[in-house]
Amino acid sequence: MEGQGEILDVTATPQDGSRRIAFDPTTGMVSAESYTRLPTPYVVHRTGALPKKLALTFDDGPDPTWTPRILSILEQYHVPGTFFMVGENALTNRDLVKRIAADGDEIGNHSYTHPNMAEEAATGIGLELNATQRLIEATTGHSIRLFRAPYFGDAEPTTADELVPAAIARQHGYTVVGLHVDPDDWKRPGVQHIIDSTIAQVESASPDRSENVILLHDGGGDRSQTVAALPVIIERLKQDGYSFVPVSTLAGLSHDAVMPKVDGVDLAAVRADVALFGVLAAILVALNWTFFFAISLGVLRSIGLASLASLLRRPQPMAAPEDTCDPLVTVIIPAYNEERVIEASVRRVLESDYRQLQIIVADDGSKDRTSAIVSEAFAGNSRVELLTLVNGGKAAALNRALKDARGSVIVALDADTQFERETISRLVRWFADPRIGAVAGNAKVGNRVNLVTRWQGVEYVTAQNLERRALTKLDAIMVVPGAVGAWRREALDDVGGYPEDTLAEDQDLTIAIQRKGWKIAYDEDAVAWTEAPESFAALSKQRFRWSFGTLQCLWKHRGTLAKGRPSGLAFIGMPQAWLFQIVFAVISPAIDLALLISIGGTGLRVSQHGWAQTQTDVLRMGAYWLAFTAVDLACGWIAYRLDTRRERFRPLLLLAQRFVYRQLMYSVVIRAVGAAFAGKGIGWGKLERTGRVAAVPANAALPVGARALETV
Repeated sequence: MEGQGEILDVTATPQDGSRRIAFDPTTGMVSAESYTRLPTPYVVHRTGALPKKLALTFDDGPDPTWTPRILSILEQYHVPGTFFMVGENALTNRDLVKRIAADGDEIGNHSYTHPNMAEEAATGIGLELNATQRLIEATTGHSIRLFRAPYFGDAEPTTADELVPAAIARQHGYTVVGLHVDPDDWKRPGVQHIIDSTIAQVESASPDRSENVILLHDGGGDRSQTVAALPVIIERLKQDGYSFVPVSTLAGLSHDAVMPKVDGVDLAAVRADVALFGVLAAILVALNWTFFFAISLGVLRSIGLASLASLLRRPQPMAAPEDTCDPLVTVIIPAYNEERVIEASVRRVLESDYRQLQIIVADDGSKDRTSAIVSEAFAGNSRVELLTLVNGGKAAALNRALKDARGSVIVALDADTQFERETISRLVRWFADPRIGAVAGNAKVGNRVNLVTRWQGVEYVTAQNLERRALTKLDAIMVVPGAVGAWRREALDDVGGYPEDTLAEDQDLTIAIQRKGWKIAYDEDAVAWTEAPESFAALSKQRFRWSFGTLQCLWKHRGTLAKGRPSGLAFIGMPQAWLFQIVFAVISPAIDLALLISIGGTGLRVSQHGWAQTQTDVLRMGAYWLAFTAVDLACGWIAYRLDTRRERFRPLLLLAQRFVYRQLMYSVVIRAVGAAFAGKGIGWGKLERTGRVAAVPANAALPVGARALETV
């Protein structure tokens, strides 16, 4: 070490020595030794020990909360400051960088990501320095020549860990700035401790140890104590006869020397950098806002649906006049290759407590024994009719069966679905109200045999049925499910029967009859147990068809939004479907990416800065996650409590959905949107049946007085 001060210049780096050895040719022993070059150590020249001159330096910023407050204090007291910036912080706070430069303060390089440079290769250190330098140049039009290494900023470097980064920085043209006055404000020891420690260290200066450079922090955590201590430090040191100068003064340099203007040939490169860094900043800001906007809307939607479902009075069916006869109900079961489940499905309907039934099985060109099984099993039953058709799709099969239907109420039942004994009578009772055009029932997963089907069971309760329960009170139901729903024949005729130009004919029909002025009811006690896909591949195939069909319906009925009628669909049902089912799913990769970047960035800051400096960020992230999880679990618990079967709430199963299941759901929506833009034609996507539906799964509670149906 040479000289006194906290401005460091590594004038020499270690060099190996060399020596010449001579041997006696007779004995082979060393006969002479001479040194041609002696080994040399690091040589560090120190300057900047100016009496009563102090430089305020601030590390780890800029920070949108604390840096502006510190700048305001410096402006108020007309005191210069030197800000050693972390590049990634400067990227997202470029206006603060401009303000610092405009105030005449000096900017130094504190790396781009704040790593421990002792663990970085020379190439990595160079990248850290260059990235931050180019960012500052692009933002201010001035380059930077001051440097302080993260973690090793004192003015007494004695180890290679401290000296190597300083030597590399010097090779890049930097002046290294150390420090002696360090009140450890980053540890948040208390405002008074920061004040007393700073003043005591400054006033302890001696000929053997300068105390000219004060280290404080404007970023890297909660800096409220630093902000509170700074005015007192300035006032008391001024009263003691000290003056504040920029670091350049201690280094014997001009302001232009430590922040030279970029012009000439480099100007075009700087302008290109401005655009590049602007794009990077915009991407980061967009990701952050997308993440918080999506999470906030999602939380508000969950709370809103749970509140509507639980707080508003549950609609009740109108009582039918005493002299009214039970209407004839036609149950249409469209079937394609349903030999495993068709007989059981028909028998469940026949076991219904509602007796005025006509059952039509519409075999849509099955290649298996579907028709044969129906003929053999129900040949003597006058209530069961079989139509064997040429394959034309589900909607076409329904419309053909509709021609033979005699009932004033039509129930369309998927072949894989099993009705409970009271389901049909509970659906039919709503039609005593002449305004009701259709009734949606409560579809539940009946084959909970693995994780995939159990996740779907959770989704049916916490998403589909809770949403239907809430939206029915706002006349905004978007779909009467094909698994369990009843339709007034007059309403079907009013819209020309089942639509054949979309894949989601049940949703299309639901919207269409509401546009004709009919109302939709929801009966959560009308339960049907349906077969869900048992593999991710099958689930993806099914949900792709649903998503594509939803897109078709939303586009087909887009006039509803323009006309504002019916109001429930126009202002609630369709906007929330576009936003939460389509738009959110499409941007979900960006939301997940923002989350991963946030988690990764926090982890990196912890590893680089240590727990003391980053615990605020970690605790804040943890608090947000806990709050979001609490809302998610609370809404899920409400959904299960409201469910007619009072199934056991499984919180871990609900939370686990977020890590695989929901990403799969998002991916199929993205594929569907891509297929829609590409103009691809999509088929029905028939689900391969397993026949493992239990009318009441083992973990589902029975309503009072109900009886269980055996597993098929």
